[in-house]
Amino acid sequence: MEFNYYMPTKIYYGRGVIDQYKNDMENLGGKALIVTGKISSKKNGSLMQMQSALDSLNIKYITFDEVEENPSLETIEKAANVGKEEKVQFVIGIGGGSPLDAAKAIAVFIKNPHVNKENIFFSKKLESLPVVAVPTTSGTGSEVTPYSIVTVHKEKTKKNLGQLVYPVIAYMDPGFTDNLPYHITVNTAIDAFTHLVESYLNRDCNLMTEIYAMKGFELFKSSFENLVGKELTCKFRENIMLASMYGGIAISQSGTSLPHGMGYALTYHKNIPHGLANGLLTIEYLRCFKNQEKIINMLNVLGMENIDQLDRVFQSLIQVDIEISSQEIKEYASDFANNKEKLRKHPEEVTLKNIEGIYKNSLY
Repeated sequence: MEFNYYMPTKIYYGRGVIDQYKNDMENLGGKALIVTGKISSKKNGSLMQMQSALDSLNIKYITFDEVEENPSLETIEKAANVGKEEKVQFVIGIGGGSPLDAAKAIAVFIKNPHVNKENIFFSKKLESLPVVAVPTTSGTGSEVTPYSIVTVHKEKTKKNLGQLVYPVIAYMDPGFTDNLPYHITVNTAIDAFTHLVESYLNRDCNLMTEIYAMKGFELFKSSFENLVGKELTCKFRENIMLASMYGGIAISQSGTSLPHGMGYALTYHKNIPHGLANGLLTIEYLRCFKNQEKIINMLNVLGMENIDQLDRVFQSLIQVDIEISSQEIKEYASDFANNKEKLRKHPEEVTLKNIEGIYKNSLY
């Protein structure tokens, strides 16, 4: 047996971890750029807690709170310019996947002044400023992955920045998600679940990713019941953040596969939230496997007898009315068929017809 495993992020999990372990940020520099969205981090208290921690450490900071959902390269350039002007020494991302992914990209742009939205995807391996991640949703796992997914309007899609940026510290406080609205809780939880699924059913799955995926599936056995029953207890919030973390660690080793790659078109063109876009495609993705052995193992851990039972759970959680033409499906499928890396991740042969079939059977 052979495998590679690299997970350099220091994880602090629990309620109140920012204040408890704030001293770890002292070695990162004397000035930080806080990257967040306009509203949520202010409402859930995460921004105030981080600012208070930095004040107590005498670390200066400036806050950039203009990150939109599915952050664009234009926003990343704007924030990076602020960081350069302020001569910050590290970046703190606070929020869901969008601020965390943006923080990683911004850290790369600040560290490498020659980089811009026109040449970033042609750049070789680049260093970044240190990044601290504070997730306030339980879905993307971005706090423990090296990926930064950005919106590229020029290409009308979302894509990975192409640089590996692991946060040096992840402060994971489930308390920041206690008052997260139900629909966002569902969207992000489905994203976390699809990370577990796509890492487990991945050509690059290894012993370590399988361990994390299975632990995540165990947590989702009860978490799906909570989601369907709308019983969002403190224990549920803690479990789903752990499951999201497990999914993030798993995909940091294996990457994602078909649903993620195919879902980007639905997010960009149809404004379907990222997690739901993945979820819309996941059931037909599972059904497309000729070898169902690993899927049966997964369902057993989830306490389910077949894919239809999982499908009923998804149908109760995903409420999306999408209008899409057969021509659009052909275009999306054709574009995705050019994504050789995502296709390689799938352990069985994938044809254009297979891709079109997953789209059609999922959306019609």
